[in-house]
Formats: sequence, C-alpha cells, structure tokens
Amino acid sequence: MKSGSSGGAFSTRGKRRLLIAGGGHADIPLIQAAKALGFHVITSGNRPDDMGHSYSDEYHRADFSDRDAVLAVARSSRAHAICACCNDFSAISCAYVAEKLGLPGHDPYETALVVHHKDRYRQFAQDNGIATPRAVAFADIDEGLDAAETFPFPVIVKPVDMSGGKGMGTAGDAAEARTRLREAFATSKAGRVVVEEFIEGSRHGFSAFIREGRVGFFFSDNEHYYKNAYLVSAASTPSIVGEEVEQKLRRESERIASLLSLKTGIFHVQYILRDGEPVIIEICRRSPGDLYTRFVEHATGVPYPSWIVRASAGMDCSDIAHIAPTGFFTRHCVMCSREGTVEDVVFDESVQGNVIDRFMWWKPNDRVENVLTQKFGIVFLRFSCMDEMLDKTERMQDLIRVKFS
Repeated sequence: MKSGSSGGAFSTRGKRRLLIAGGGHADIPLIQAAKALGFHVITSGNRPDDMGHSYSDEYHRADFSDRDAVLAVARSSRAHAICACCNDFSAISCAYVAEKLGLPGHDPYETALVVHHKDRYRQFAQDNGIATPRAVAFADIDEGLDAAETFPFPVIVKPVDMSGGKGMGTAGDAAEARTRLREAFATSKAGRVVVEEFIEGSRHGFSAFIREGRVGFFFSDNEHYYKNAYLVSAASTPSIVGEEVEQKLRRESERIASLLSLKTGIFHVQYILRDGEPVIIEICRRSPGDLYTRFVEHATGVPYPSWIVRASAGMDCSDIAHIAPTGFFTRHCVMCSREGTVEDVVFDESVQGNVIDRFMWWKPNDRVENVLTQKFGIVFLRFSCMDEMLDKTERMQDLIRVKFS
C-alpha cells in the first residue's frame, strides 16, 4: 500500500493536492473525479485495505472520525483542499480542518455539527418550524433510562452521531426502550442519544446541490430496505412522490441553507412521506454512500462526483443546472438473508437485460457473518417503466441472489 512517505511530492510538483478523508468503495467516484480535475489525490482512513486507496495517489493512515488526526494529515501532506468521504464523521472533520487551515468550500465547524448531529439538528428544526419527528435528547444514560417510562410508544432510539442504522432501534414499551437506550449509548462516540416519535409512511431521498443559497439541481429517489429496517439496500428513481412534494423539499432546503448560511455544495435529505407531507428525518452535507453519485450519473448524466469535489475545493460551480432522470433506474446493494459461505452471485434471467453497470467485490468462499449490514456488490439497472422498476426492485434480493456452497 502506497503512503505519504513514498516520495510523491517530486512527481506532483505544481499540482494542487486534495485530501479525501476516507477511501472506501463508495468514495471511488470522488477520487476518480478529483484526479480528472487535475488534483493529486490523498486518501486517509484507518483501514489500509479499503478499495478506494488503490485509486488515489497517496494514502495516510488516520481515522477520519478523529478531527485532529485528519488535521495532522492535511498539514503533513500539504493539502490545498479537503473533501469528505461518504460518512458524517468525515464531513465534520473536514469542516474542522478547513476552518483551522483556512481551506475553501466548507461550512463552519459549528454549522457542520448542527447538520450532522441528530440532537442539534432536531433542536434546530423544531426552533424553525421544519417538519421533523418530535424528539428528546439525552447526554446521560441514567436520565434517559428514567425518562423511558414517560415516552409515548412506539419510539425510535438513535445515537446522535451514527448513520446506516448503527445503534438504532425501535421500542414498543418502556422495557424495550431501556434496552435500546443502552445500545445507543454504547454506540455513540459523542455519548448522546435521541428518542423520537415513530413516523409511518414511505421513505425517500432528496439530493440537492446548493449554489449561493439556491437549489441548482435536485434528484429524488425511493428508498428500499431488506433485512435491516434502518439501512437502505436500494434506491430507485424517479420518485413516486410527485412534483408538489419535490418543490416543498426544494423550498425547505433553500430555507435551511439560508438559516445556516450554507456554502455551495451537496445537501442531501432523507425523509418520510406521511399523509402527503414530507417529514425530514436526516440531512447531511457529504456524498451518500454505496455509489449513490454514480446512480445519479446513470439516471441524469450529470457529473455529480465532480460537482461535489469542485464545491469542496472552492472551485467555480456556476455551470450547474437541473436535469431530470432520463428513464427508470435502480441502484441495488447485493445482500442475503442467512449466514453461510458464498459460492456465487446469480442474476435471474428476467433481470439480466436490465443491468447497465455493476461493481462487485465478493469472492468465492467469503463468509456471510452479518446479514443486516454485509454487502457483496452494487448493481445499477434500467427499466422500461415505473411499474417494472418498482416491482423488480422490491424483489431484487431474490432476482440477484447469493448462492451458498
């Protein structure tokens, strides 16, 4: 594995150096876009074997959730710019580093905390009349356990600083709430937890690009889930929600951007559509994971990873314009329903003609140890109509299935 001590400075004289605080498979489009823009790309993270590092020019081992470790890498690698990977911790660390070093393209550190910490965002949303679940935050486990008796059930319990369903759970009564609180406190790096009302409805994403406080581009999707109720396993577009809901989200995104004075860049929203109204669950200012940016590219043709890198580096983004999806598309994460030893991943004949791209990393004899989180690859598909897209996407874990030995 290459490292910062490999002498790369001699071969990159005159090149601007961009640090991506991460290097997983989901960050590969960002790395490729940065290189295409002419940057010498440095990646970081505490897992040297992450796939993205083989695409970068230089790697430094540093936990991207440790803001001071990322700051040390930015200084030692002489980075001219910094870009978050597909993780909230990275976005917070990048804002911190940018503020310390005077790098362009990032919100102030305190703003990043409001955006990416669930307790701070819930308070901000409630103070400003933004549709979001009612929530109570706790920084003390005993206080949370004492309050468990008073919650109107069911509720969802979440660490304030985790994504992808980590440490999250639903509680139907006080005893279950106490269990979920202990799990959430054990998972949170910040040692804080939110308990929020359970919202029923269809789940969706709204990914916007903010330029000078206005939405210059947006992309809507439907979220699909498999064994893990809190981890998106697939996304499909166009969204079923309709133009009126999209325009509400566009206006609300611009209002949040104004209230927080957000810099130019991505603004991604997850929401639940309840009785025709969008209730915002999460927001973030970093690329969504699992090659979502490639999904946007396939559906619209826009160079979404390049836009994100350009904004993060403080480059000109004046050419950004809205383009709607040109068909019916799905991004699908290959998962499975049981533990075992992988022999193959089999594509059903009925879906083979829909496949337009894939990125697979499974290997024969891989062990399936956690069906809730383990993925074996990502497949992009195109369909002839909305009905075909929705029907096949809901059945995709059977149509593209893991075969066990």
